Amino acid sequence: MSGTSQVKRSTLRQQIADALRDEVLAGRLPAGQQFTVKEMADQYGVSATPVREALLDLCAQGLLDVEEHRGYRVHEFTFGDYRDMVEARTLIVEGMFRRSAETALDAATPQVLASVRRRAEAAQRAALTGDLDILIGYDLRFWRELSGLVGNSYISDILERVRVQSWVFSVPHLRRLPDLRGLLWAEHCALVEAITRRDVRAAEAIVTAYNAHSIALIGSLPAPPEGAGAAGAPGPSEG
Repeated sequence: MSGTSQVKRSTLRQQIADALRDEVLAGRLPAGQQFTVKEMADQYGVSATPVREALLDLCAQGLLDVEEHRGYRVHEFTFGDYRDMVEARTLIVEGMFRRSAETALDAATPQVLASVRRRAEAAQRAALTGDLDILIGYDLRFWRELSGLVGNSYISDILERVRVQSWVFSVPHLRRLPDLRGLLWAEHCALVEAITRRDVRAAEAIVTAYNAHSIALIGSLPAPPEGAGAAGAPGPSEG
């Protein structure tokens, strides 16, 4: 295979993986849904090889499960999983603040900080207006750029994985609400300002409040119907 062909296949693999991840994030591929490589290859009009590779990538990210002789299934996260995700992202972010905030800010250029602020502003606007689809994209970019200040790609990758999984679980629940205005966390800009001031305690307090808000909000909502989203969330009385 020529180098050009390898690049094209690799690019196609990534494009398919990104497209499928977006489908899972948006809830259009709901938890528990099964499909085969052939079905996805037919849907995207491509050969089976890049589709199979993309699906394996999503399995590695914890979004899909391989079912022997049956294809793939969108992973079903439980409310217990969601609690663990929130705890994990808390530990990652707090560690990032405590050990790397000073060094990261000293190395960050004004252009980089301005970009983080723009992401924060866009995510905050989407949260305040209750636009879930817009929020997910900007929120992921915001945290990716924020963690990128640390200069450690492993931290950024791990945090992104956990944040994607937490959105995958929570989106089906949130979509059952008729109006999300005023319900979603919208303190992105306050967090950026605390970090810019090198106020680690304030930043940690904002993140702690954010995670408590996430658990309380999702815990107060009934689980989506079976087959329509994630499983195992408690009802309102258990939040």
